[in-house]
This record gives sequence, C-alpha cells and structure tokens, in this order.
Amino acid sequence: MRHRVAGRRLSRTREHRLAMRRNLVASLFEHETISTTIEKAKEVKGFAEKLITLAKKGTLSARRRAIAILGNRDIVNYEDGKAIKKGTIIGKLFSELGPRYLDRPGGYTRIIRLSLRRLGDNSQLVLLQLIGQDESSKKQTKAATKKGARKKVEEAVEVEEIAEAEEITETDNQAGKGD
Repeated sequence: MRHRVAGRRLSRTREHRLAMRRNLVASLFEHETISTTIEKAKEVKGFAEKLITLAKKGTLSARRRAIAILGNRDIVNYEDGKAIKKGTIIGKLFSELGPRYLDRPGGYTRIIRLSLRRLGDNSQLVLLQLIGQDESSKKQTKAATKKGARKKVEEAVEVEEIAEAEEITETDNQAGKGD
C-alpha cells in the first residue's frame, strides 16, 4: 500500500528523479517554456514554484538555498559555432523571475495540453510555461488592436463623409451647369 506517500516514481530511481527534476526546472527557467509529458510537468510544477517563491525573497540565504537545491548551471548560447555564456540560472531566477512575480501570490506556471503525442510510447505531451512575460505583451497588442480598429473605423467614416461631400459638390456643379 502507498498510503501517505507523496510524489510520482516515474519509473526512475530516487537520484534519477532528483536530477531530472533539477534539469527540467533549470530548462524552464532558461527558456521559460518547455515541452514534456503531463506526469513530469505535474511533478516539476510545484518544485519550480517553490524556487520562484524563494527568489522573491531575494536574500543571500535564499540565493544559497536555491543554489543548493538547483545547482548553478550556466546559460549558454551558440553563435557562429562558438559558445557564449549569457549568465546563470540562479542569476536569471533572482534578477528577472523573482522581481517579475513580486505582486503575484502564487501560480507562476501553467500546463497547456498539446494535441501531439510522443511517437515512442504515445504519451500525452504538454507545454509547461512561466506566466507573466507574454501576457503583458498580449495586453499591449490587444490595446493596440482596439485603438487601431477604432482609428480604422474613424478613418472609414471620414472617407465616407468626404466621398459624400464630393458627390454633393459634383451634383451641385452638374446642376449649375445644366441651368
């Protein structure tokens, strides 16, 4: 019986589960969205949210605890075949992600189910994303499209008014010539 035993085994040893969880969370913080299976995403979600809550504190002890829990992997981009170091996972967590969620009481991640299934075992795939950055840009684009739509409607009304005024003047001119 598995009474009062929390967590999923995921067909892995304890050490393998810990390494997989650390790697998935580090990739999530680096890329801000990852594709994985539903079981792994549900297992990793709470771990990632606890680390973001730790980053919101921003203290030295919180940073040291995050390094002990997650490790301090480098963020590397490859440009022209050369590896260029862009920073570290803990640096990004405490400098970008922690301040981003200061006013949010929780729920920093979301799981979006994909219609795709993995070819090997037909497992359900999901996107695990950090909430926040894309939503502010969506709000701005929605506001811009609303403003743009209003401007287009106003311009269309103005064009129609101008066209009507020109038609009236043309009919007046033709009526004046006919007299």
